[in-house]
Amino acid sequence: MLIAGRHYRLAFTQSILAFIQVFNASTHYRLDYPDLSLILALVRGGSLARAARLLQVDVSTVFRSVRRLEAALGQPLFEKSRSGYLPTSLAQALAEQAERAEQALEAARIGVEQGGEVVSGTVRLTCTDSVLQALLLPALARFMPDYPALTLELSTSNDFANLSRRDADIALRLTRTPPEHLVGRNLGRVTYRVCAGTTYLRAGSPDDLASMTWIAPDDFLPDHPTVAWRRQSLPGVVPAYRCNSMLSITELVRAGLGVAALPDFLIDERQGLMPLGEPLEGYDTALWLLTRPDCRALRSVVTLFDELGRNLRWR
Repeated sequence: MLIAGRHYRLAFTQSILAFIQVFNASTHYRLDYPDLSLILALVRGGSLARAARLLQVDVSTVFRSVRRLEAALGQPLFEKSRSGYLPTSLAQALAEQAERAEQALEAARIGVEQGGEVVSGTVRLTCTDSVLQALLLPALARFMPDYPALTLELSTSNDFANLSRRDADIALRLTRTPPEHLVGRNLGRVTYRVCAGTTYLRAGSPDDLASMTWIAPDDFLPDHPTVAWRRQSLPGVVPAYRCNSMLSITELVRAGLGVAALPDFLIDERQGLMPLGEPLEGYDTALWLLTRPDCRALRSVVTLFDELGRNLRWR
């Protein structure tokens, strides 16, 4: 639910107090927000000195506060090691709650400053590294400054199961047939062309594809359209380089190490990538923007989904 100003602050306070009350019921200690801030600072800093700087207090104050809190709770929150202070599972869970509280307070402040409702919360988004680099980052730069209270957690993966396992809220995927249990939007056709770097082309003729040094996806992407095309059109070719990432393949081509079939959104002649022919006919795919049906009730997810639909472009 989207809440503004003091109403947002009230909802946040009720939420965090409910958590604290449940926790207090089992420990008989009244955990409060300064306690959570202390734990979060030490988890983030990893040492007393860095936590002290984050809290703007001296090191001895942090040390005494942690010892006092552990004694009150009757269990350790951190383990001292040569690398610093390592949080226990309890400290990690409390730090996550503190981080949510911090985000909620920031959203409340922004709502007051802007005099209205704000889109806030955390949205988890997954895509491939090539889509992230070439398409997603430019899109985010266009609209994310308009949502200062919205937090994104980005991960790169080729796995649809991220959404199915609820590890992510939104996915950007290259596919012709997205899973039926997801809802989404087809953002457009993606074609592939064989490309070479300018330095590689200077060393030989681009006429005979079979005689060239090939760079290709490895077994991590066995059904990739470019793999199917190469097996059909150049069955005798054995790639000299294999990668589990189309972005890495693109960089090898740019470095002049060989040729590869690349998606159109990664092909930029200004950056030394030269197409050697027309798009591979019959081996195109599509970029899909996908989410789970239950996420359509979340204002933060719907907002990001709609903005991506408007801002993702490559032609």
